Amino acid sequence: MDPSLLTIILLGIVEGLTEFIPVSSTGHLILAGELLGFTGGTSATFDIVIQLGAILAVIVLYWRRFWDVAVGLLGWSAGPVAFTRNVLLGFLPSIAVGAIAYGAIKRMLESPMIVAVALIAGGIAILVIERRTSAREVLINEERAAPRAIDSVEAMGWRTALGIGLIQCLSMIPGVSRSGATIMGALALGVERRTAAEFSFFVAVPTMIGASAYALYKSGGGLAAGELGDIAIGFIVSFLVAIVVIKAFVAIVSRHGFAPFAWYRIAAGSIALVWLLAR
Repeated sequence: MDPSLLTIILLGIVEGLTEFIPVSSTGHLILAGELLGFTGGTSATFDIVIQLGAILAVIVLYWRRFWDVAVGLLGWSAGPVAFTRNVLLGFLPSIAVGAIAYGAIKRMLESPMIVAVALIAGGIAILVIERRTSAREVLINEERAAPRAIDSVEAMGWRTALGIGLIQCLSMIPGVSRSGATIMGALALGVERRTAAEFSFFVAVPTMIGASAYALYKSGGGLAAGELGDIAIGFIVSFLVAIVVIKAFVAIVSRHGFAPFAWYRIAAGSIALVWLLAR
């Protein structure tokens, strides 16, 4: 069934709202598509490609950071080189796994039940990691034996960046959340909250460009003009919403941590599970 303009706009809003917070944008798009009757066909490709709109929001908001890195690379400066190395290590594992397991991943994208369960499990995991992170912060504040958190992308060692990249591969399961896996992986490996969130933004750029390009390639160029138009509208809406969400998300995380998103995941996953079982 072809989606209506309202459906496309609503899905674009869902994508922009959820791409960068640890609640799984893909999972929400799958559940929203199920609710709105937009499933099967090109819906999986649509869900992946409109995420580029949210990615463009990162490039616009952090353009100076990307520009400084590009200029620094020309002189092979240590900071920009470390930034680029860490972002590459953060995204290459997911591209490799995604290419190998594309068929299995696409089948999982058609299962809202997997999404519901992953939302609940991911919420519990966030609460556990948040508790550990808070305990470490208390030790640091009391000047007791605890290593200082990594406070910039450039300060990460290559093992930390690669470890985050490997953990991000869990987000191939719809409902886990790419940003959630990246951020929680970073926290677990000793990165402070704001830096973990920003690293997730930066890693999202090559990750989602690669995933979208691969999805379009696998579609074989078989998208009709109307379907490309739907993707373009979803792209624009998700871009505009994500611009607002990114700024608000960093502020919330800095003040309240990630626990509010964990409780939301558990509640949303539980409601979705009840609804799916009752249909």
